[in-house]
Amino acid sequence: MKLFLQKSEVISEQAIGVSGSKSETNRLLLLKALYPELVIENGSNSDDSEVMQKVLQSDNLVKDIHHAGTAMRFLTAYYAIQEGEEVLLTGSSRMKERPIQILVEALGQLGAEISYEEKEGFPPIKIKGKKLSQNKVSLAANVSSQYISALLLIAPKLENGLELTLEGEITSVPYIKMTLALLNEIGVKTSFEENVIKVHYKSNVESQKVIVESDWSSASYWYSIVALAEIGTKITLSSYKKNSLQGDAILARIYQDFGVETGYNENGSITLFKATHCQLSIVNYHLNNCPDIAQTIAVTCFGLGIACDLYGLHTLKIKETDRLEALKIELTNLGAEISIIAESLHLKASTVIHENVAVKTYQDHRMAMAFAPLALKIPIIIEEAEVVSKSYPNFWNDLQKSGFRLSEVL
Repeated sequence: MKLFLQKSEVISEQAIGVSGSKSETNRLLLLKALYPELVIENGSNSDDSEVMQKVLQSDNLVKDIHHAGTAMRFLTAYYAIQEGEEVLLTGSSRMKERPIQILVEALGQLGAEISYEEKEGFPPIKIKGKKLSQNKVSLAANVSSQYISALLLIAPKLENGLELTLEGEITSVPYIKMTLALLNEIGVKTSFEENVIKVHYKSNVESQKVIVESDWSSASYWYSIVALAEIGTKITLSSYKKNSLQGDAILARIYQDFGVETGYNENGSITLFKATHCQLSIVNYHLNNCPDIAQTIAVTCFGLGIACDLYGLHTLKIKETDRLEALKIELTNLGAEISIIAESLHLKASTVIHENVAVKTYQDHRMAMAFAPLALKIPIIIEEAEVVSKSYPNFWNDLQKSGFRLSEVL
């Protein structure tokens, strides 16, 4: 589906309901599979979470997770400890290009039996579930936090628990802390001292309800919209915590640089308010702990006509697409001057934005949503617009509700 977004204006004072965090939901879905006593509320309605839930409930020997990267990592660990089960874990053509070897080798240290069915180091993989008695594992600290979280989530079901040593400088710390906080919430004892994480064994947990906070990654597009809108614009989003477990909650601090203030309301919602115009000519952020908001920030800066230098983006090359290269191509088509150096992005200030450009999304939901706010500046076309269902199925409807004018084109 290709959408044409006319140049639009935001209807202020709108209230938008954002579903639960995909990151929290997928962690809790795995924990619920291990501990059926758990009840999850406000779970994400994203494709990724729905796929993970369906796979966990399916009796099929072939488990197809399509594009869901988190599900691939988490389920690799989950099925490795399902004694007596043998499954084939596979996905889309892009998923077969996304590495899994680091996690497979780490599980191998614990005694897991996993083999590659096609290309060495990549899905699909065959997993023979067994009892894992080893309890010590080490891996590089700068790998995707999803590998680390996958190990931590199954750890309380290992009879000797788990001692995980991270070697080097740790990245994506908030996502690791999110996993540990959810384990603590359901009654699992953990510790995180220096580079060593310990998770204790727990055979079962008490029956309890766990409420998922709304997704901060999805909120990023609204921050971008308010930043690009007129002074005085207000958008309210539900429901968020001031002391969030999600690394992307740093948005509230970052977008102050763009003139957006965040108000935390008594009912759990937040109100984004465009207080001033951006006074900066260049911004500089290290996004090791929140790489998923890099695309949004880059497009916001481009729309505001300011320069930005973004660092710590090494994990973006192995996402749904090579997000750094995709950003470079699409922003260049829109008139930007941008360069990618190793794991960093550098955008020069520009007042030129080309109109009616068709933005390719590369089957990446974040590309579609990150570029959409530019419709406040110019008419723009978003290709493969349906990809937003991966994390935010109601995105286009919510944009229309807030005043964006969009239509499907052939």
